Amino acid sequence: MRWRWLTMAGGALAVAALAVALGLARSHGGTPRIEAAVPVHAAVARRQNVPAIVQALGTVTPIETVSVQPRVSGQVMQTFFRQGTEVAAGAPLFLIDPRPYQAALDQTKGQLAHDQAVLAEARTDLARYQKLARENSIAQQQAQDQAYVVTQDQGSVELDQANVETAALNLAYCHIDAPASGLAGPLLVDPGNYVQAGAGTTLVTITQLHPIFVSFSVPQDILTEVRANQAKGALEVDADSESGKLLARGKLSLISNAMNTTTGTVMLEATFANSAERLWPDEAVDVRLTLYTRQNVVTVPATTVMSGPNGFYVYVIDPDDQVRRVNVTVPARQAGIAVIGTGLSGGETVVTDGQYRLANNVKVAVAPAKSGAGASA
Repeated sequence: MRWRWLTMAGGALAVAALAVALGLARSHGGTPRIEAAVPVHAAVARRQNVPAIVQALGTVTPIETVSVQPRVSGQVMQTFFRQGTEVAAGAPLFLIDPRPYQAALDQTKGQLAHDQAVLAEARTDLARYQKLARENSIAQQQAQDQAYVVTQDQGSVELDQANVETAALNLAYCHIDAPASGLAGPLLVDPGNYVQAGAGTTLVTITQLHPIFVSFSVPQDILTEVRANQAKGALEVDADSESGKLLARGKLSLISNAMNTTTGTVMLEATFANSAERLWPDEAVDVRLTLYTRQNVVTVPATTVMSGPNGFYVYVIDPDDQVRRVNVTVPARQAGIAVIGTGLSGGETVVTDGQYRLANNVKVAVAPAKSGAGASA
């Protein structure tokens, strides 16, 4: 038994010695050692249509903001709206005490009636004097003088008519209506206060919410491309919140006719219907301007593409689970994907995570997709 145990022990030692010898031989230029496969994540390069998008930071700008100010002086008697609510163009907003202006209108109407009667009498006298002058019953000068009186009275009547129109206009100004549709801001003057015309006093501000503008700037070197594509039809513009949520979709409506030489950019403006009022004046939004759509291009997750001294490259996993490094060109990156110009034809399995441990012919083991992440581009 002891001899058998010694024989078995010697055999085990011989096997161990052989393993060590093989390991040493492989580490010194012999047959490569068998190493564990490198765990990686992967995706499939696929073809799809990809919009060419220009991203920018934009500011929501009302098409119209109106400061409502009094055009006559007087005490504010009433308000007819609630602050912070929508008002329609022409809707009543304020009433300024109309009584002094009604009295002024009545006075000018009375003066007009008086002067119209005087004019009528003067015209009657002129007709009589002209007849008598033709009969040589009175001097021609007397008839001519009466003609001058008629002209003067006619001027007085025209002046009275202008005064009546002015008084009527002032009376109408006592009723302040909304000059535009929009959202009424806070009430800045309470009823009972006296306001003066021409003093710059704002009673309320009305801001138009729909439609609404978003202004943003893009680099001047893409201006030619923007204009060329806009000429084919209004370009689509998306406005996103800071968290990336789509707020509204509109159309490019203005390309500025001047460059900002300080920043090297050109200002653009898009119009949004904003019927749901998801865009708010002066709000900062992320803008995505779609110039055109790239048709049937190869795409991979953006994390797939690595950068080296000779340009961009990806690792392609072959059917034997070994990887090879493939040089690629990347004309665009957006929304978490990279558009591949050359190097891939679509359908290849590519490494999306774990590339830093790889080299040509290294064996890999594809791990399950990360939670919440797509497995393909």
